[in-house]
Amino acid sequence: MTDLMDSKTEKVAQIIREVHQTEIKKLLVVGCGSGLEAAILAQQLNSQVVGIDVEESFDKQAANYAELKRGDAMNLEFADDSFDFVFSYHALEHIENPSKAVREIHRVLKTGGGFWIGTPNKSRIVGYVGGKNTSFSQKVKWNLMDWKARLSGKFENELGAHAGFTSTELEKLLSEVFSKADERTTLYFLTVYQNHQSLLNFIDSSGFSRFIYPSVYFSGCK
Repeated sequence: MTDLMDSKTEKVAQIIREVHQTEIKKLLVVGCGSGLEAAILAQQLNSQVVGIDVEESFDKQAANYAELKRGDAMNLEFADDSFDFVFSYHALEHIENPSKAVREIHRVLKTGGGFWIGTPNKSRIVGYVGGKNTSFSQKVKWNLMDWKARLSGKFENELGAHAGFTSTELEKLLSEVFSKADERTTLYFLTVYQNHQSLLNFIDSSGFSRFIYPSVYFSGCK
């Protein structure tokens, strides 16, 4: 069985090991998509991983590494205190009631359990820059759609836009439930884009990072 690879997820696993230093025996991925991230996290963290998504378009090879199943983030089928860690990457913005989903994530986490949650940055000037398997023309099209929605006052998740959350919004959403929620956006970009350290440090020191970074990331614990 050949290991699956994805450099971004591998580097996020590296960050998770740094910020959450207790053993992760059982991990849940909320919004797992094809299951690739779930499979790589299983490999990188040596964890038993369960991935759920509303659609069952799972990669067969990924299913060799993680248990992938259809599931509702607002009504998780798992018992209280089931997982050591929950990972959710660009899923909350697609969920009808993200507050309910966050409460469910909190419920299924063990006391002291951790999370990694990321969404698009609603304050971004340009998005989709690092998108995988997407053409330049698709990225241009999606950004034009975003700006059309902004200008018409419809740049909201509940109105069908791929808006995401501002850093402040996501922090508030998480802090209402979790005892600890730390922003890791800068750490994420510095880790993933190690060949652009000088540029990223400039962006961070300039004060414009909240508009330039296309996504925001938080980690924390129950």
